[in-house]
Amino acid sequence: MTDPTLKKMTDQFLMIRMKNQQNEYLHPSYLLEKKLIQSITLGDREGAIKILSSINKDQRPSLAHNTTRSLKNSLVCSCTLFTRAIIEGGVEPETAFNLSDAYILEIERLEDARELSNLEYIMLTHFIQTLHDEEKLPYPTIVNHAITFINQHILQKLSLPMIASNCYVSPSYLSHLFKKEVGLSVVQFINKRRVEESRNFLLHTTSSISEIATLFQFCNQSYYTAQFKEYMGITPKEFRQYHLE
Repeated sequence: MTDPTLKKMTDQFLMIRMKNQQNEYLHPSYLLEKKLIQSITLGDREGAIKILSSINKDQRPSLAHNTTRSLKNSLVCSCTLFTRAIIEGGVEPETAFNLSDAYILEIERLEDARELSNLEYIMLTHFIQTLHDEEKLPYPTIVNHAITFINQHILQKLSLPMIASNCYVSPSYLSHLFKKEVGLSVVQFINKRRVEESRNFLLHTTSSISEIATLFQFCNQSYYTAQFKEYMGITPKEFRQYHLE
């Protein structure tokens, strides 16, 4: 039996496809979009702007019944693409997502089509500038790459050999270089980042401390509590109580 929601969405897909073809609305070329992502990831501002301008020569597809809402939805899609691109380029996910949140709020605030269109280029420039700012970190490329990999996989099981393999160096070399540059071992850095990320779950979810410990790959609640206190100075329970009272 066909799921009614699936049938509805299939019908809607066919209708939108026909409407876009009739109105000559085109989605960005997949190859152009890949080039745009690559330019952003490499921090190539001029190249990225040229590619975005080329993409925007075509009429945007209709993404809502209201013209302004459709343009806003298109810009939110661009914002999502820019966010993923700078994360690939080495920006910490939390930094990239916070920047994304700020621009999505600005997209929602604006109502003028010209201001919205201009915002897309301002947004592109700001994302690339954020990438350049991140590159000023006083770490060698290998260490920055390792940190990016850790941040991107913070909820997964991580090991020194896995991270070293992703950086194309031996575990012993990465271990030595990481400790020398960051001042923490790879394991200590992972635990510190997991503690830092877990704070959002303590503040914004009703998950138990045990559940959060498991989510962030700590072997048990006691170890999570000990690590949290080492890096934050208080226990997870005390942190939650202090900020939610």
